[in-house]
Order: sequence, then C-alpha cells, then structure tokens
Amino acid sequence: MDFDPEQLRNESEVESKLIAQFLLPALGYGPNDWHQEVALGNIRLDFLAFAIQHQPFVIDGESPLSLTIEAKSPRKSLDGFERRLQQYLSLLHARYGVLTNGRDFRIYCLQDRDLILIFRCTGREIAGKLATIRSTIGREALRNRPHLSEEPTAVAPAIAINPQPSNQLRDKTMKIIAIYHNKGGVGKTTVTINLAAGLRNLGHRVLLIDLDSQANSTFAAGLVKFQFEEDDDLKDCNVSHMLASRDEYPIEQVVRQSQGFNSPEIDVIPSHINLIEKQYKLDSIAASRSRLLGKLRRVTDRYDYVIIDTPPSRNFYAQVGVISSQYLIIPSDLKPFANQGLSNVSSFLQEANEYREDKNLAPCKLLGVLPSKIATNARFLKSTFPKQKAAIANIHHLPLLDSIIYERIALSKSLNNTEEDGDCDIPAPQSIFEFAKSDVSANSSASEFEALIHEVVKKTQ
Repeated sequence: MDFDPEQLRNESEVESKLIAQFLLPALGYGPNDWHQEVALGNIRLDFLAFAIQHQPFVIDGESPLSLTIEAKSPRKSLDGFERRLQQYLSLLHARYGVLTNGRDFRIYCLQDRDLILIFRCTGREIAGKLATIRSTIGREALRNRPHLSEEPTAVAPAIAINPQPSNQLRDKTMKIIAIYHNKGGVGKTTVTINLAAGLRNLGHRVLLIDLDSQANSTFAAGLVKFQFEEDDDLKDCNVSHMLASRDEYPIEQVVRQSQGFNSPEIDVIPSHINLIEKQYKLDSIAASRSRLLGKLRRVTDRYDYVIIDTPPSRNFYAQVGVISSQYLIIPSDLKPFANQGLSNVSSFLQEANEYREDKNLAPCKLLGVLPSKIATNARFLKSTFPKQKAAIANIHHLPLLDSIIYERIALSKSLNNTEEDGDCDIPAPQSIFEFAKSDVSANSSASEFEALIHEVVKKTQ
C-alpha cells in the first residue's frame, strides 16, 4: 500500500495512513507486534513496536529491542520533539526512535545517552528508501541485533507494559462506547459496524452489541443467513435473553463471531426482531437496566472495546445501551431534523448519568457529534456545511468530532454486497475495510473511518 504525504491533513492521518497502514507492515511488524497509545507513568507513546513478542511485555535490560515512533501534525516542525524522544528511548531501553510529520521522516539512535540522527528523508522519499529503513529499524533487523543489556547504557529500572491484569484493573481498561441518536437515517449502524471492524484491524479485542430490534448491525455482521423462520438460529439466543436474567445467558453463551464481515472477524451479541415484543416486560423490571453492565463486568479481561448499537428512540433498549457505556458518540447528518433532536439526546444522556451516579459509576462521557452521511457536493461543503458544524457548538453546545464520514456509494455497496450461491445471490455484507480490498472506490470511505478510529482511540485513553 502506498501513500501521498501531501494528502496527510492532521496527526491522526499521519498515524493511520503513514505509520499503521504503510510503514509498520512494510518493516515487517504484524498487528500483534505493535501497540498504539501506550501509557507509561506520565508519558504516552504514539507507537511502540517489538521485534519479539513476550507476554507480559516487560521492558528492561533483558528485553527484546523496541522501536518508538512519534507522529506529529504535518504543520509542526520535528525539531522541538527530539529531547522528548531521547527521554523515551532512555526510559524504554530502546535504541531506535522515529519522528515524522509525514513530510519529514527521521530515524534516531540512542548512543551513550546521546540522541544521534542517523537517517532523514522527505515523506515522498520513504517508499523509495524502504530497503535502507528496513535494514535499520525493520523487525528482522532488530531481532538480529544485541540487546541493550550488553551495553553500558542499560541502567534504568524495568518497566512492565500490559502485564496480565487483575479484573479490577482490566475493568478500567475495557472501553464501552454507545452509538446513539434518537433520529434515524443518520448512519448510526454504518458508524457502529465499521468502528468495530477498524478497532479490530488495529489488533484490539472487540465486542459488538446490537440493541436495536431492526437488527441492522447483526445483519451487517453476516449473522442473518436464514430465509425462513424455521431456520432462524437467533430467536432463541440473543441480546434480549441476556437482559431477561441476571445469571442465565452470560455473554460467553450468547456471543457469535461475524461471518465474512471482516478479516479478522469480530465478536457479536446479536439482536432480533422479537426484542419489540419483549420490551414491555423488560421495561417493567428495574433491575433489567443494569444487567448488561453486570455481564460486561464479567468479561473485562476478554475485550478492549465494546461497541453498542442502540435504537433511534428513547426506549428501554436505548436506555440500557447508554447506561452501560463509558462513552457516547452521536452520529448526525447535521440537517435540521437531526439537529433539533440533539437537545433530546443531551437530556437523555443526563438521565442515563443520573442512573449511573446512583450505581456509583462515573458519568458516560460524550466524545462528540460525528458528522456522518455528509454530502460531497463542493458548493455545499463550502457554504452550508461550515454553518451546520458551527451550530453544534454555538447553538447546541456540544463537542464536534474532527472526523467526518461522507455519504458515498461504496458504504452502501459494502453493506449490500452479495455472493453467488448456485442460481441465487445471497447477502454477504462486508466492513468498508474488507470491501476496499476488492473495490478501490471504497478507499476514501475506509480512510475516513481510519481517521475516526484513531481519534476515538486517543479520546478514550
């Protein structure tokens, strides 16, 4: 995969397009060989890559060499960040570090506590100089070099990264994000499924929960393979059964793996149309509102992210979704009807947070309104769209995410993808990332979701 440094507009795109998609794979690092947004004390690393994997990861004089990569905005000079990189390398016992803003690419080496610039090129030259870069900081190159324990610079204390945590610590690590708007047709399901897929592509363990009786996320994940009611394998074991009992139907029993949706696939708690008929009974039982949250607490060591698709209403299932979440994203096409509903969403979030407060839980944090299904018409983007975005902050007093999901044919085609089965075409929906592997028209949408995913990862740390 190639990239154009002139198309990198911000730090998130440097991270996603240059580092995650292009550089790390080109240097031989697979999805399990590197980690993003690694917190160590009061510092936070953009990327940390390992030549050799160990569980738990421990960085000390005996550990395999690690590579630190720091990404900056294309508008920022790299000169002011060298001292910080030097501190990181000393702390991590890492010999090599990379600084890049997409237009300037630098490799540094730590020698006797001095930071030495050993390679530099422009963003346009990276692809042509990959052989040189690979021979310096490629995974195989680092595997064959001596550890810093053999050199006099390895004197700092050991640091453990991602040790096997207790359930209590892990509960703080698992991020639960609800996708909600009480207005339909704003791209909620499209955002939900592709956010889950993109997080999975970054190596995170992801659980998608469908709380919408329309079951659009369940369908998108490839789990609706039946055409006749007698073949329905979801009606007797879905999310409604989890909510109906405190002890029965744990997540391990209800979870399914998506089919043909993404590579790698994701775990899914499916929905079903029978959620409608069960809603009244569940709604009449106060305890049922916290059952999903209780069952999620039992799997905090299994997932890094839980993404919850909620119905476009203020019903019981929407309450459960927001009550159970630490974070909220509001997809909106920013049109008048969608914007008029934002005050209702705000009050709905406030009610959910009152419930969470009664349960001694931190409030669900609004990550922001996500512009989605946005028209690509140049005149609209120049005149109307800026006014729509300004209204979110100035009128509705809500934060706006930087990422934008535009309305593109490829997004619809990915969800309506089919495959031949004899004389019939059967549904074979795919994530935008999977669809882009066979249809280049999906690349723009895939890039937009990649930017969203990196923004979400940053804002949930």
